[in-house]
Amino acid sequence: MGNHRLRLRLAGLFASGLLIATAGTATSRTAATAAEGTPTTATPQTAAVFNHPGVLVSRAQLDTARSRVNAGQQPWKAAYDAMRASTYASLSRTPKPRAIVECGASSNPNNGCTDERGDALAAYTQALLWYITRDERHGQKAIALMDAWSAVITDHTNHNARLQTGWAGASFSRAAEIIKHTYPSWPQAGRFANTLRNVYLPEIRNGGGCTNGNWELIMMDAAVGIAVFLDDRGAFDKAIGIWRGRVPGYAYQKSDGARPKAPSTCPAKDTQAEIVAYWHGQSRFEDGLAQETCRDFGHTGWGLEAMAHVAETAWHQGVSLYGEAKDRMMDAVYFHTRYELGTAVPSWLCGGSVDLGLGATTEVVVNHYRNRLGLEMGTSQRYTESKRPAGANYFLAWETLTHADSP
Repeated sequence: MGNHRLRLRLAGLFASGLLIATAGTATSRTAATAAEGTPTTATPQTAAVFNHPGVLVSRAQLDTARSRVNAGQQPWKAAYDAMRASTYASLSRTPKPRAIVECGASSNPNNGCTDERGDALAAYTQALLWYITRDERHGQKAIALMDAWSAVITDHTNHNARLQTGWAGASFSRAAEIIKHTYPSWPQAGRFANTLRNVYLPEIRNGGGCTNGNWELIMMDAAVGIAVFLDDRGAFDKAIGIWRGRVPGYAYQKSDGARPKAPSTCPAKDTQAEIVAYWHGQSRFEDGLAQETCRDFGHTGWGLEAMAHVAETAWHQGVSLYGEAKDRMMDAVYFHTRYELGTAVPSWLCGGSVDLGLGATTEVVVNHYRNRLGLEMGTSQRYTESKRPAGANYFLAWETLTHADSP
């Protein structure tokens, strides 16, 4: 489609309301007095139809981000500027698809792993830029990146195949969701859908088993996003079910008992020594402790972030995982952000020393509990603000822009 014809088409869509050119006004703490788990604009949990766009970001969130950026409001304008200045925003980016992406442990060997993750993040970045700027070049670039991969890729292999599929699939599904439901033309959308259905989803849909918990949570982040994009209720329900089985096995609560719960996809450990080994040497369990806390806060941040991503996508579809896991999720974020902010590490935790580096992984969860529900999250909010604007890496991208004080 030529630029002139495309502009005419866009004008018609804006006029008809199929594309929304002006944003609504975001209101902080709008759900503070409402019952938790009852999003007023989402379809009921039993509905067969999904809300679109609704993979991590909703139309209301996209409109709010666009309105704030256009008004020069902070921190959203700074977040947008950082996104625009990134390599992922380049219109000259050349995709590097492969038929088989081979990723060993720690991405060694790395045959297409970094390229795939980068192109997926770039596709999502370009989709966000399209929505905010209405510059069709960004929509076309997002499409070009996705089309390049859907024309070539057939498999992911080696040790990190499932994790790599989760990382890339999460970003690709977000990009595809925005483009499919807001951009006027995507001739190869069906081919990309088939790629997600036949190449990505089979690799991740059954979960991560007994691997470290961030694997399975990232896999479910991608699986639930792909399911929404495909309008696949069965895949959506399966991903939600695995999330429900993994979260209690990742973030501990004293109500679980003396021993942490086992993830539903991993047999329970028979001995205390096995449990301690799985929890990276930790033998004392307190509210908010994560299975990977004593491994390092970096992987833990990924697990907590992916946990929130699934809950956020489910929220847009009328399912309140946030409500089901409220205390567990809030305690886990607080547990880790307090040490990031300087609280002394007690001798009982990880031998008295932790490997910090949670990263910008708390914007989504803090937005829900603090801004939507009005719950106290002072420590977690201070940490979140200290990491703004959140950037992009692996499967995380621009969440200050999309989720800071967001509807």
